[in-house]
Amino acid sequence: MWKLYAILSALFAALTSILAKIGIKGVDSNLATAIRTVVIIFLSWGIVFLTGAQSGIKDLTKQNWIFLILSGIATGLSWMFYYKAISIGDVSKVAPIDKSSIVLTLILSFLILGEKFTLKTIIASVLIIAGTFVMLL
Repeated sequence: MWKLYAILSALFAALTSILAKIGIKGVDSNLATAIRTVVIIFLSWGIVFLTGAQSGIKDLTKQNWIFLILSGIATGLSWMFYYKAISIGDVSKVAPIDKSSIVLTLILSFLILGEKFTLKTIIASVLIIAGTFVMLL
């Protein structure tokens, strides 16, 4: 089931880039990010309440809170820089650079989370980096 969610995530991420590029014309990138964030807040909390997941708030540990907040800060900064980049650059150039985060995520998952870094992962990472450079030519 996780693969379906990953595919849907990729689909909506692609739509996000295109819709954002159209919507950001003539709009300050920080304002655009803030508007997008408000929509996400309502959507996320709507789903939380629809599924009854709000009862889990009381079970969150201090560590959960700290890392979820840090993740939120990282997400916000990522969005701010992404929106600024697409406001002045081509999405077809910005998106591949943005998606190079895949390689950084793989490296950090190995270093911080202790996940396996296999030959297949190394080859895939090299191909992603090479593909990013080719797309930027």
